[in-house]
Amino acid sequence: MAKELNEETGFNISVKTLIGIGFAMATLIGMWFTLQADIAEAKELPKPEISKMEFNMKDVNIRQSIKNTEKNVEKLEERMIRMEDKIDALR
Repeated sequence: MAKELNEETGFNISVKTLIGIGFAMATLIGMWFTLQADIAEAKELPKPEISKMEFNMKDVNIRQSIKNTEKNVEKLEERMIRMEDKIDALR
């Protein structure tokens, strides 16, 4: 049977539980204010600038990586063809 909650309903809570709830609330409130301060500080910081030279260097680096990957794939294809030829010769 379900208990009914009304004005006369009472409950018991220990001091330990009250202290725990208080500590948890204080921690959450502290974290909130710290987060708000960090957000305000981040808004005041200057936006990072990417220079044209840095952009070009990154672009060249990415293009070089792609070319190296293409060369490696071509080498792997050649090796795979040779291995297939050897397997076919063994049959």
